[in-house]
Amino acid sequence: MSANKKLLFLPGDGIGPEVMGQVRRVIDWMDNRRHVSFDVAEDLVGGAAIDATGTSLDDATLDKAMNVDAVLLGAVGGPKWDNVARDIRPEAGLLKLRKEMDLFANLRPATVLPALAEASSLKEELVSGLDILILRELTSGVYFGEPRGITENADGSAEALDSQRYTSAEIERIVRVGFEMAGKRGKRLHSVEKANVMETGVLWRRIATEVGKDYPDIELQHMYADNCAMQLVRAPKQFDVIVTDNLFGDVLSDCAAMLTGSLGMLPSASLGGADESGRRKALYEPVHGSAPDIAGEDKANPLATLQSFAMMLRYSFDDIENAELIEQAVKNVLDQGLRTGDIMQDGKTLVSCTRMGEAVCAELDKLAA
Repeated sequence: MSANKKLLFLPGDGIGPEVMGQVRRVIDWMDNRRHVSFDVAEDLVGGAAIDATGTSLDDATLDKAMNVDAVLLGAVGGPKWDNVARDIRPEAGLLKLRKEMDLFANLRPATVLPALAEASSLKEELVSGLDILILRELTSGVYFGEPRGITENADGSAEALDSQRYTSAEIERIVRVGFEMAGKRGKRLHSVEKANVMETGVLWRRIATEVGKDYPDIELQHMYADNCAMQLVRAPKQFDVIVTDNLFGDVLSDCAAMLTGSLGMLPSASLGGADESGRRKALYEPVHGSAPDIAGEDKANPLATLQSFAMMLRYSFDDIENAELIEQAVKNVLDQGLRTGDIMQDGKTLVSCTRMGEAVCAELDKLAA
């Protein structure tokens, strides 16, 4: 079958190339066993791009990202590039991708698989069966607001300024995605901000309330961000979908991630608006970082990246069957007791990144038989 799904792979830094290698393994399996083919190009981002081109995302790579069906990214960053200029740091390349592709909706599920419930830092009864989706606005807010900068004063003191900025349109489009996602799940949406002390929070709450009138079957609750953080570690199963701004989404999604036991297990999707044909620009990536301390040692956990690929199948290609097949294969290998170092538990079997990828493909063989 000829390839008709155009992907751009950006392995990045640290363990990025290793975990992306296991996605290649699954893509080969799909080509051979499911007759689903992909046209895969690969390029540089982050520190690897700095070393090769002098910048963390060059124009040619960005152009490729703008003209494929989806982008899959591994990880960026590492101490090697800590002292480069801020505008070309590895993270700047990722921010530029999100901004130029207008990927305003970041979907970060926090799901506790039965085999890993005891690995959470919370009591098992609090997290067993947990299934939260955090929807983070990704292209505005304090990370992009102007003015910003550091002013050095004549008396030797300094002043730093970051601006939190949102328009009503930016709020409305992310909140609408939140309602749509809630409608496909448990029909509960928590809109999270700081309306008690921030003007952007006041506007956020007002817009969320107005948009909610279009979704009368969805239960909307407003919650302050600090209370949301507390509730996530007190009674996390009260949440279904959380929609929030860029800064609070960054903090709360990492908090929710640790409820699951490991950042190495969590995927994410960043989606743009649909064009006239219904196509959305999209970038998928694991939540974990580049883990330079274990890079090149075949110790990384590839399951978050594999599940990010499953999200790609679901949201970019509407291939629910194969997405669910990969997700079930991941559950099965965990049920068999296979663990990489980051999720290792007593009595389980420690495996390498490569061995975990092989085990997932073996399970896919069984499931597809």
